[in-house]
Amino acid sequence: INISVFPPSNACIGRYILNMQITSCGHTYQRCLGDFYVLFNPWCADDPVYMDNQAQREEYVLNEHGILYEGVRKHITSRPWHFGQFEDGILDICLKILDMGASYHHGSDRDHCWRNDPAHVSMVVNHMVSSHTTNSIMKIPENNDYLKGTKPFSWNGSVPILQQWYNGRCRPVRYGYCGSLAAVMCTVMRCLGIPSRVVTSFCFPCSNENPLGINEIFDCTGKNLCGKDKLWRYHCWNESWMARRDLNQCCGDWQCLDPTPLETGRGSSCSGPTWVRSIREGDLDFDYDGHHMFSRLNSNYVGWLSQNNAKKTKVFCDTWPCGQHLSTKSVGSEHLEDITGNYKYELGSVKSKEAYYRAYRRIHPGYCNASNCHIDRELSSLKNPFLSDSGINMRLKMANCPMYGEDVQLHWLLENLRNEPKNLKFNLCAQIITYNGCPMDQFWKDSVNVTLGPREVKKIPLCISYSQYGPYLCDHNIMKVVAVSDPECGEVLMVSRDIVINRPPVIVKLLSQPRLKVPCTAEISFCNPLQEDMKNCIMTLEGCGLFKEPMTIDLGTLASNQQARTIVEFTPYRLGSHRLLANFGCHKF
Repeated sequence: INISVFPPSNACIGRYILNMQITSCGHTYQRCLGDFYVLFNPWCADDPVYMDNQAQREEYVLNEHGILYEGVRKHITSRPWHFGQFEDGILDICLKILDMGASYHHGSDRDHCWRNDPAHVSMVVNHMVSSHTTNSIMKIPENNDYLKGTKPFSWNGSVPILQQWYNGRCRPVRYGYCGSLAAVMCTVMRCLGIPSRVVTSFCFPCSNENPLGINEIFDCTGKNLCGKDKLWRYHCWNESWMARRDLNQCCGDWQCLDPTPLETGRGSSCSGPTWVRSIREGDLDFDYDGHHMFSRLNSNYVGWLSQNNAKKTKVFCDTWPCGQHLSTKSVGSEHLEDITGNYKYELGSVKSKEAYYRAYRRIHPGYCNASNCHIDRELSSLKNPFLSDSGINMRLKMANCPMYGEDVQLHWLLENLRNEPKNLKFNLCAQIITYNGCPMDQFWKDSVNVTLGPREVKKIPLCISYSQYGPYLCDHNIMKVVAVSDPECGEVLMVSRDIVINRPPVIVKLLSQPRLKVPCTAEISFCNPLQEDMKNCIMTLEGCGLFKEPMTIDLGTLASNQQARTIVEFTPYRLGSHRLLANFGCHKF
């Protein structure tokens, strides 16, 4: 007897048991035929997660390989990631996540009725990734202290994280960062049949006071002081595709889900789902946490100079809008796709202003009846004066793309816009900045007297050697260089630049063609580029369909310019597109 089961499109997702009952000669027999799983189906037109583009379904549901974008707005870097949603045991782990988070928003899970609604399922998963009190999947280290766990940037994929959580009695894995949290959520959502992708935004503010303003405070040397506000250099979240009943949507669209707990003024929490289009339009009345996401993508940056008498002065600087270069992996390729236009209209356009006015009145109830001109005046009073208003233009331009171990070369460009000469004294400094905006050690300081003739343009070379920044960089590969004029000279001018120090590459070379259940070999090589030994060197290898669990190779100590070569053997255990990822770590990073 062949039995076909056709679950309705509104069936609750989960594991089902199929029983057969046979009645014969007055006797009834029970036989368990097995179990099966019901998931959301983006191929079914009646399903709320239906996606009508086959290439997008293959990318956002079936693809186990992804790319996370990091770095800074002027230097975007990428790192590959294994989602691994089809690895053995991952589906059961994902359903366990729903079981553990069932009480969120629902009180009880007796009837499982919410499990046919992707909006509620996504809300539970979002909460479970890092916001659950005791059983969240992953934790972010407090104060960037991760000595009692795994380095947040050492993960290559979601599978080891989910397995460690499940095998560790559902205790949080220590530690992750916004990228790994968003990637783990993407794995769970794809596994459940919901099309999903990871998105990165650059210049992402977290402000406790002004929801549409972010303040950075500097001292007279240019050092970035630790204030209440934080300007994240980048931030990652998850987007999922669904038609939402609560918004009466008849067809699917992207919904923003941020599993990273961020400070909101009422404590920290994750956010979403939020309809991406509502963020762009400034319609914040009818959605979950839409005002938080709009604020962080449209805040105004304000730079301040703090002097010895605790007085704060706005500096003359060329500011930029927050929420730039929103990036995700392109469909069917390894290229970056800029989706900023999905979240905000072009800066300065009529639609952009209309959306901003609409959102401003909702975020600030006191301005609900204010005119556009009134709002414009309020915003103008918060902004920094432009550098050109002082008669000077400045910028810091990279002269090289530094690798770990190389000196940082910059050109400091100054232009006098006036017909009279300028004599200025500048203080310069460099400082380590974490990806989430926490200022660390100031490791370089200098002062320069600059004389500019009428309309003169001057280029000043700057060099920061590895010996100066190397002892302080650690896992944080971002530094901030600042030039600020001496307040005693009058107007305070400032220019800054965030710089990414690239990690040395790990080279992977296949020595034979991978075939199912046939041993295959690969050569992994890494060269120490430093003029010193690298200690405690470890190589971690991972690959969906290639390794059942990550392989760790202890390389010990690598001398200066020494190249390490390792031959590894593995046997592909399932069909599919495979990718071998190698991650190198040592006492330096």
